Amino acid sequence: MTKKYITTAIPYMNGDPHIGHALDYCLADVCARYYRLRGDEVRLQAGADEHGSKIWQKAIDSGISVQNFVDTKTEAFIKFIQKLGIKYTDYVRTTDTEHEKRVQEIWQRLADHIYLDTYEGWYCTGCERFITNKEYEENNGVCPDHLKPYEKLKEENYYLRIADFKEEIAAAIEKDEMLILPEFRKKEILKLLADSPDVSISRPRTQLEWGIPVPGDDTQVMYVWMDALANYITVLGYPEATDFTEWWPAAAQFVGKDILRFHAIIWPAMLLGLGLPLPKVLVSHGMVLADGQKMSKSIGNVVNPTEVIDRYSLDAFRYYFLRHIDTFADSDFTWEKFENAYNNELANDLGNLVQRLAAMCAKNGIALEREPDLALDEKYIQLMDKFEYARAFDYVWELVQGLNKRIDDEKPWVLAKNGEMEKLKTCLNGIVTDLLNTNQMLQPFIPATAEKLKEIFAGKIEPPKQPLFPKN
Repeated sequence: MTKKYITTAIPYMNGDPHIGHALDYCLADVCARYYRLRGDEVRLQAGADEHGSKIWQKAIDSGISVQNFVDTKTEAFIKFIQKLGIKYTDYVRTTDTEHEKRVQEIWQRLADHIYLDTYEGWYCTGCERFITNKEYEENNGVCPDHLKPYEKLKEENYYLRIADFKEEIAAAIEKDEMLILPEFRKKEILKLLADSPDVSISRPRTQLEWGIPVPGDDTQVMYVWMDALANYITVLGYPEATDFTEWWPAAAQFVGKDILRFHAIIWPAMLLGLGLPLPKVLVSHGMVLADGQKMSKSIGNVVNPTEVIDRYSLDAFRYYFLRHIDTFADSDFTWEKFENAYNNELANDLGNLVQRLAAMCAKNGIALEREPDLALDEKYIQLMDKFEYARAFDYVWELVQGLNKRIDDEKPWVLAKNGEMEKLKTCLNGIVTDLLNTNQMLQPFIPATAEKLKEIFAGKIEPPKQPLFPKN
């Protein structure tokens, strides 16, 4: 048994849970469940990023205190995580007293790589970062993610000297010591790293009061990324926790492609400055599009994950978004595609298989004669170890479809009709055993359904009273 630490990107508490958050949580959850299936001890982190100017402004606009604002938002995210069936072991809020104390200690340990300077240039409020002149020109002065013009700011800030770590970070990426997935993102990050300036890690208190005070300077508060990125180790009790090194470095950190640059440049610089090893893998997932377009409230094409779950079930949601949404690339969602997958794959391939197999066993008094070995398929292991979850799910589904074909080919109902009971027993026991072995590989993806299948085919086999996935 080995210890595996897995992280999710903590959402910024200025909005509501959306499909991107759901994808991030679900991918990390699949990873955690897979490692537990292999016998590993797992810690899965989640949390809330609660500081920063956007949150401050939203609270003011809402007419409530900023603490009440983040309390409400964080409670909504915790309920959302529970609705997704995610079983985290650690949860951090960046307003937690322990987190704030540890982040200030981290700042002091990075002091040799931090300096104070005055900066005049372009800033994106949406991204919470300063923009280089090159980026400004390439984007014609407008942020491509938030579609708002950059602001001209002149401020005195503290900076983290990224230049101190560029060579070491680049070497770790090139040698896959910090593996970036998908592979094509590696080149993007190396280019960004080569051009990366030193990073502003504070804001004047005159501009922002809602943040962790900079140690030794009451005029400044920490910049949101410095505060937020540290959560991955503060939640483990760094620096005082005696078992910290048992869990760090992280086995995998899951992030959206839009924040990969922060996790692959600023975060490694912080870790190297602290003398800590880099995470083993950064898994960057794409965006979920709605009928080929980026989801937007103004367009009116936002897909509410809670609506999908309430209408179809949690496992139906997980099935579509873990199999039909590519693990690494942007992928498309439409209600038509979802309903086709639900009716023709979940209800037909798996639901119908379970129903007719259990019914034949029950009708003919057949119980499972021996426990299946529940060994994981080698190809499945290879794909899961490479974090290719959509492909691994595809592979398992091919096995499900293969069992349907096997029933059609072996025709157990004919064996029953002819009174060939020994052959029937061998046939149905073989299919049930293989279904349970396949079900073992479904567990990380659709865990509630996997549990139902184990119950149905344990001991005296009884068909489910209700279809696993009722057809629409």
